[in-house]
Amino acid sequence: MATASNEPAARTRHWRSTAATRKQILDAAAEVFAELGFRDANVSEVVNRSGSSVGSIYHHFGGKTELFLAIWDDLQDALLADAAQGVADARAAGETDALAVFQGGAQGFFDGIWKRRNTAKIFFVGDVPPEFANTRRDRSQEWLRRNSTLLHLGKSARDRMQVGVYTSVISEASQEIVQCRSRREARAIIEAALDIVARLDPRQAR
Repeated sequence: MATASNEPAARTRHWRSTAATRKQILDAAAEVFAELGFRDANVSEVVNRSGSSVGSIYHHFGGKTELFLAIWDDLQDALLADAAQGVADARAAGETDALAVFQGGAQGFFDGIWKRRNTAKIFFVGDVPPEFANTRRDRSQEWLRRNSTLLHLGKSARDRMQVGVYTSVISEASQEIVQCRSRREARAIIEAALDIVARLDPRQAR
């Protein structure tokens, strides 16, 4: 019979096992979606590649659409962490200008996109479930809010437009980065995007 002192360790082992199973399933699902697209992908192939079971997949996620959306959420969380690290690095280097700090965050985001390009491609091909439109819109709004705060912008029409333009540059550059065949090509896109962001700074016109 387990004692009370053993229960936290048992819960920790269970959590680790659950997290490992979830990651294993999502990694396999990402491969399947990347190769077959959403429409032609099927849960059976995810089962084969993950070594899991249909029951386990439906227990953790619920189905093919939920798998797709879970991959997107995990990717966005990872990219958010990459961007936050870029911001922290810029500030640690002594940057205090809001736009320069934003560019540091963008650099971190771009590096994360390149690192995870095989997964990111899934979401740029157009073969996505109908539910994805709402999920993408919600995340886009979250990025806009975060970028607005980082850039110290307000809620005026001009400020909303400015943060929207900056965020659009990052998004468009990301779509180009995932298509690059080498780190050198990706670096050129990243440098061009950061240069565009700098040139769009309203202070440059003063």
